[in-house]
Amino acid sequence: MDSHPGTATAHRFFAGTGASYDTIVRLCTLGFDLWWKQRIVDAIPKDASHIVDQACGTGILTFKIARRFPACRVTGVELRDEYLNIAKEKARALKLRNVDFMLGKAEDIRVDGPIDCITSSYLAKYAELESLIRNAKAMLRPGGVLVMHDFTYPSGPIFTRLWEFYFKILQMAGPRFFPEWKTVFDELPGFLKQTAWLTELPEVLRENGFAPVNVETLTWGASALVTATKSAS
Repeated sequence: MDSHPGTATAHRFFAGTGASYDTIVRLCTLGFDLWWKQRIVDAIPKDASHIVDQACGTGILTFKIARRFPACRVTGVELRDEYLNIAKEKARALKLRNVDFMLGKAEDIRVDGPIDCITSSYLAKYAELESLIRNAKAMLRPGGVLVMHDFTYPSGPIFTRLWEFYFKILQMAGPRFFPEWKTVFDELPGFLKQTAWLTELPEVLRENGFAPVNVETLTWGASALVTATKSAS
């Protein structure tokens, strides 16, 4: 049994939610998820030949990458087989031939490389960052790029009040339509308030020889994008 609390939280949050995930992520981010994922894709090196998408879920970002880079191999890594099975079915339906998948923790799964770019969306807050970055460093080629995006707890007072009010609405009304998401609606705000991923991740990257490390807050502090390059030396 994995002892890392973030892994346990991910399993608890997402058990039985795969079928409605795409709908929830689109509705509950008010469509911003599409823009955030486009920002991730835009940060990928244009000459990439092999990309790993960690915590790929149902494949939303994975397939966006595969379409942008049709000559590139894209490997999706996912913790939960429920989600991975959905991603595989979608890949078959879309007839995408440059995508493959692996089941397991992003901290543990080692994809044969060298890898040009590693991406993730909504992984950082659950991950054991030291192990995750060491694994990424081992996979990436010199000069390879890591692109990580996740939610953050807003810091501006006005938007924070609006954000908290929005979650109260989700907590009251969301379970009526999507009861399988009640745990996430109830617990995600508190979880985000406690996580220090955005502070810790740049430090861990620099300690592992990534430079430059760039941090960009998005959508009034509701999420953030971190990009880093593995040292060529």
